[in-house]
Amino acid sequence: MENPFEVIIERLDRIENALNLIINVKKNDDVTIGDHLMNIQEVANYLSLSVATIYGKCHSNDIPRIKKGKRLYFLKSDIDAWLAESKQKTNDDIQKMALDYIIKNPLHRRR
Repeated sequence: MENPFEVIIERLDRIENALNLIINVKKNDDVTIGDHLMNIQEVANYLSLSVATIYGKCHSNDIPRIKKGKRLYFLKSDIDAWLAESKQKTNDDIQKMALDYIIKNPLHRRR
C-alpha cells in the first residue's frame, strides 16, 4: 500500500507545477496582449508608419499619447481604440444610421 504522505506530496507538486504554468502563460499574455506601454518606435512599427509620421500626429494632437518629461509613451489599448474610431462606415452603416435617426426624430419626417 502506498504511503499517503507521498501521495499528498506528489499531488501538491502537480498542483504547484500547474499553477506555475498558468502564471507563466498569464505573464506572457500580458506582454503581448492587453494594456501595455509602447515607445514611439514600437507604435510606428505597430501602425506601419514612420517615426516622423508619429511625431507629426503627436504634434497635431491626432494620436493619444502620454508625455513624461521629453519621452512619449503610448498605451496599446488607446491606440487600438483610436484606430477603431477611424473606421470608415459602409453604405449599410450609413443607411442604418439614417433610418435610426428618422425613427428617433419623427418631427423631421417628410410630409
